[in-house]
Amino acid sequence: MAGPQGTGMRFLALLSAAAVLAGAPAATAGGQEREDQANAREEMRAGRTMSSREIERRIVPQMRGNEYLGFEYDGAASAYRLKFIRDGQVIWVDVDARTARIMRVSR
Repeated sequence: MAGPQGTGMRFLALLSAAAVLAGAPAATAGGQEREDQANAREEMRAGRTMSSREIERRIVPQMRGNEYLGFEYDGAASAYRLKFIRDGQVIWVDVDARTARIMRVSR
């Protein structure tokens, strides 16, 4: 299994390719992701949220049997959305970035 950064890079490449095929500018997807990452770093530095590594350390072990694919950060909600897959089914786990509390699991 590839590490979270390698998986994230593959996901970004696939997302960019999909945007090009759909006729949308690929820079939009990458630009938004960079902005989200910058927001996550700023919130973490200010002590308002946990780092993505800390969230992963707490949540990934709870999702035994699922392959971890990576995460997104939503600054407006102060939440991480972790992505897992099991038996071809994608599972999204929304986690409060301040407390690491699982808020919702979507399949």
